[in-house]
Amino acid sequence: MLLSRYPRHFLAHLPTPLERLDRLSKELGGAEIWIKRDDCTGLSTGGNKTRKLEFLMGEAILEGADMVMTQGATQSNHARQTAAFAAKVGMDCHILLEDRTGSNNLNYNHNGNVLLDHLHGATTQKIKGEKLNMNIELEKVAQSYRDKTGRKVYTVPGGGSNPTGALGYVNAAFEMLAQFNERHLKIDHIIHATGSAGTQAGLMVGLKAMNAQIPLLGIGTNAPKDKQEAKIFALAEKTAEKLGCPGVVARSDVTANTDYVGEGYGVPSDGGQEAIKMFAELEGILLDPVYSAKGAAGLIDLVRTGFFKKGEKIVFLHTGGSTGLFGYDWAFDMDDRWGQPAA
Repeated sequence: MLLSRYPRHFLAHLPTPLERLDRLSKELGGAEIWIKRDDCTGLSTGGNKTRKLEFLMGEAILEGADMVMTQGATQSNHARQTAAFAAKVGMDCHILLEDRTGSNNLNYNHNGNVLLDHLHGATTQKIKGEKLNMNIELEKVAQSYRDKTGRKVYTVPGGGSNPTGALGYVNAAFEMLAQFNERHLKIDHIIHATGSAGTQAGLMVGLKAMNAQIPLLGIGTNAPKDKQEAKIFALAEKTAEKLGCPGVVARSDVTANTDYVGEGYGVPSDGGQEAIKMFAELEGILLDPVYSAKGAAGLIDLVRTGFFKKGEKIVFLHTGGSTGLFGYDWAFDMDDRWGQPAA
């Protein structure tokens, strides 16, 4: 389980804070809620992908890459963090941005994460995803660059979610357990938004390898439950094999709840919008409409409905992404508190 065996480029601000959310806990009147602030990893407003990119870009540097390519949705937090990491280490960066929503909104297509992609010097190209496998498309574009320009292109899959990237969240599991021990906290559940599966797979491997006995729940942002859980388990198996502990995760260990996706990936939900306002107004913490808000919507509902019991200690892993708010300004109903003049 020595992570030091793997190439890594240290840039993240670690360990990220672990904070108790007193006002949110009081408002919901049930479980005691804590937050793991992986929105504070540094690197262009932070987020969970920075942990993965430490290992991915460490591998890219070792292989002598002079260019990195990745893919994601239009308002991809992963794309923005990859562009920032590439800028920091002096690599060119090219990003395939998949149009998953069909939105023509100017802020959605040019502000938020897209603006930062370009500020960090990345080039982007839009792709109508539909039924395309975007990781296959990524490899096609990368190979064309290799063939035409001779560039040494390192490709990062969507979300940084492969066994190398998942090492970042094996490390996060170790970090969290150390914080729990330091504060003498008996944590009953860990919950977070799950999409490309690397965060949950890495956490699961780390928690199981350390015999933490803390249930981990992913709140899905895209795929149906069976498909999401199968994706997480497959990646967890490959990550465990890479670490030399095959079989440490069983299929029964992997749990995803996909009741909070709403109308689809990248489309704000009512529960997510409520979560954004609650976290902002009660705790001064910003969520994003695509991932962290839907994860938080699941947390809020599961506390309200008693799935998480009164007195239990719950840790919500904040995966970052608040930059995306500036691409979704149209999704918020403005009332007096939000700047509308009184009637």
